Amino acid sequence: MTKYDVIVIGGGAAGLSGALALARFRRSVLVIDDGTPRNAPADGVHNFLTRDGVPPGELYALGRQEVTGYGGEIAEGTVTAARRDEDGFTVELADGTTYCARRLLVTTGLTDVLPDVPGLAERWGKDVIHCPYCHGWEVRDQAIGVLATSSMAMHQVQLFRQLSDDVTLFLHTAPEPTEEQWEQLAARGIAVVQGKVEQLELANGKLAGVRLEGGVVVPRQALSIQSTVRARADFLADLGLEATLVESNGVEIGTAVQVDGMGATQVPGVFAAGNVTNPMAQVVPSAAAGLMAAGGINFDLINEETRQAVAVRSS
Repeated sequence: MTKYDVIVIGGGAAGLSGALALARFRRSVLVIDDGTPRNAPADGVHNFLTRDGVPPGELYALGRQEVTGYGGEIAEGTVTAARRDEDGFTVELADGTTYCARRLLVTTGLTDVLPDVPGLAERWGKDVIHCPYCHGWEVRDQAIGVLATSSMAMHQVQLFRQLSDDVTLFLHTAPEPTEEQWEQLAARGIAVVQGKVEQLELANGKLAGVRLEGGVVVPRQALSIQSTVRARADFLADLGLEATLVESNGVEIGTAVQVDGMGATQVPGVFAAGNVTNPMAQVVPSAAAGLMAAGGINFDLINEETRQAVAVRSS
């Protein structure tokens, strides 16, 4: 069985960026990807200089071509387990296939857990969105709603107010705004709707409004929500590595794998980058993190190879 220098688990921006850098450094690299990127529902990737608006699938296809152009390999599949062996790691796929490598780079991303409101999932990534920086321009000047499930909605609604004069905050399950927040909302002309949201109203396959418990419908063209994110890292359990809780201002954001500045985890030889380590990262910082992790892995391998060379010379 071929033993690669590095197996990259996940073929999104972070994984392909790391694989590209490693392949260019003459490392044998295998990227294993299951073809389910987080941003698959989105029409385009934004805030990526020279690639703004490119469809996610097209971006990743270009990345694969670049990686394989330098000798890297791509395999389709889902990694279900990773174990340490005598001189590295073995990963197992859902179909039973196994691959071996000296180092691992985990870039599997995360899964969004949406609020339990009928209609959200159908329009997720289209007119139900979560990031004003990723999708805000596309819904500018529209009737925008913000579904509040925590105090984080106060930050979100002010961001969307920059993009439209018609913004409504649906308090839903979030705590009551403070007196200062009420004043800020009023000063910025942001409407506030009390009560729980029951479901979304669709018309011609698009968002048309937000229905409250009791039947009142507030017309909206776009709705922003805050998802809870879960790092896709269960397959690392046999290595003793698991995702930990991430909070912001006392609000649970989700889970992530902890790494240092070069992407190294607490398990020697295992590195991670992208959304699996940083739920807030967009495509550009994810790609940058993949590049940094590749540098960390390459230097780690060089240190190991140097020690081995010195031992041979001294023997």
